[in-house]
Amino acid sequence: MVIRPCPVANDAPVPIDEQRRSPVANIKSQIKRNRQNEVRRVRNRAVRTEMKTRIKNAVEAAETGENPAEAAAAAMGRIDRACDSGVLHPNTAARRKSRLQKRLAALSG
Repeated sequence: MVIRPCPVANDAPVPIDEQRRSPVANIKSQIKRNRQNEVRRVRNRAVRTEMKTRIKNAVEAAETGENPAEAAAAAMGRIDRACDSGVLHPNTAARRKSRLQKRLAALSG
């Protein structure tokens, strides 16, 4: 996340997300579309973050040997869930799962 200086009080930096300006729209349908897009953006970001966390946990579990199968299953499930909800394209999900399996196999043996 890029932090830019805030021109307001105390010269405190403000994250870009808080600097997002709502698009100026005069058409009702576009106002609604902007609202929907913002909700989806936040939800998709949460799904992607959770997926990346599970993948990282699976790799760490494979390195340390603490329940690697369980962590791998959780990561695969998160990737599938991201694909089902439309956050990831099916081919992207398959590629990520394949690369994760390859990585886990190399770490475990």
